Amino acid sequence: MKALVLHDVGKISVEEVDKPFPKAGEVLLKVMACGICGSDIPRAYKDGAHAMPMIIGHEFAGVVEECGESVDKSWMGKRVGVFPLIPCKECECCKNNKYEMCKDYSYLGSRRDGGFAEYVTVPEWNLIELPERVSFEQAAMLEPMAVAVHAIRRVRPTSEDSVVIMGLGTIGLLVTMLLLDMGISNVFTIGNKESQKRFVMELGVPEAHYFDGSKDNAAEWIIAKTNFLGADTFFECIGKNESLKVGINAAAPSGKICTVGNPHTDMELTRDEYWKILRNQLTVTGTWNSSFMHDIADDWSYVISRLQGGTIQPEKFITHKFGLEEIVEGFEIMRDKKEEYVKVMGENRSFIGR
Repeated sequence: MKALVLHDVGKISVEEVDKPFPKAGEVLLKVMACGICGSDIPRAYKDGAHAMPMIIGHEFAGVVEECGESVDKSWMGKRVGVFPLIPCKECECCKNNKYEMCKDYSYLGSRRDGGFAEYVTVPEWNLIELPERVSFEQAAMLEPMAVAVHAIRRVRPTSEDSVVIMGLGTIGLLVTMLLLDMGISNVFTIGNKESQKRFVMELGVPEAHYFDGSKDNAAEWIIAKTNFLGADTFFECIGKNESLKVGINAAAPSGKICTVGNPHTDMELTRDEYWKILRNQLTVTGTWNSSFMHDIADDWSYVISRLQGGTIQPEKFITHKFGLEEIVEGFEIMRDKKEEYVKVMGENRSFIGR
């Protein structure tokens, strides 16, 4: 089969590899779509995967083609999304159904072969069935959508809150989309590209609620826009000192800051910034991955329900599509930032229509 293989840092190519065989408890999945995550870029060009060679890609969906021993055969032929984290199910977090915080996990696309391939083996436990209304492209965005839902649930803003999203990449835009879908309308967004402004306005954010953070003082803008009260909830979706400090400086008393972006560098605070956390009694919380418990209350089931209802359209954020054979070009667009992009999607075009 064809697959995108990371041999070493910066050495990535599409090539012929052996088709995998499902072990006990696994299925063989025919991959229909796989998105490039922002974390895939440093994985491919800076840090490498945990083991190499490795087929990367963890945002994917497809059709079950074969079931291994002990797998429920009713999965055969079903359209599925995939939760990429494979928990140990033995640590305390797993025993409490907090699989996203498992202390000894594996992970599709970084610790074992992932979705940028014609086929991949996946544990049965990690599958979620797709309603007919949910497309493969939408399903390949289930993982980042669930990550966005998980972040929102960490701070649970109300319809009365002034909510700020700083950083309008895929996750920031999905947080914005989901907040509006939840009926939280007093949303302010901070980006740095005209395309980001266009996307949030298409979602329903007023032009006056968008700010170009590269041009002026974002904290002052937030305070002015919130009648000098500050932000009740602030989502930091970049992972930089500067954006975290905007949240601290612009937060309302008793405000909540959710740190979403993976850190680019060490995160450091001045004494005055630390004092603001203390004196304003701010809540600063982290978020990681998403909840997946085969339960209607988890983040993945929530996203599936919203997609099935047609109230959210994450596919609007797909700016580039490539067949598997050309997907390296998508990686290079993201690495070099030579074009504006949000979500770069890979499609197994040889399977489309089958």
